[in-house]
Amino acid sequence: MDCRSPLAKVRGLGSAKSGTLHWWMQRVTAVALIPLSYWLITFLNLSFHAPYQYMVVWLIAPVNTVCIIAWVLAAFYHAALGLQVVIEDYIAAEGIKIIAVWTVNISFFMLVLAALVAVFRILLVG
Repeated sequence: MDCRSPLAKVRGLGSAKSGTLHWWMQRVTAVALIPLSYWLITFLNLSFHAPYQYMVVWLIAPVNTVCIIAWVLAAFYHAALGLQVVIEDYIAAEGIKIIAVWTVNISFFMLVLAALVAVFRILLVG
């Protein structure tokens, strides 16, 4: 059953078919961040209170490395998705909206790269 008017059908108005994936990815990353935040809190606690070599030994463990990398990827992706929703909801001009979304995505991609380089640098040099 189609509830759209004939004019809406002709103009192509309606669902863009991409909102469901966006919504699910926000929920999946939010749920993934709950247990992964334990590793971030432990990592931050070690970085503030433990000697550097102990932190490096902790980070070299494969489970800890994978969990920190997973947290970085999930957190930045979740943040980018959330900011995209805010931009789409509150910016009316289409051109500015597109530029803002691209700027957010590129900024978070660069932040992910910087965080991953930092983790791998600790692993390799540490």
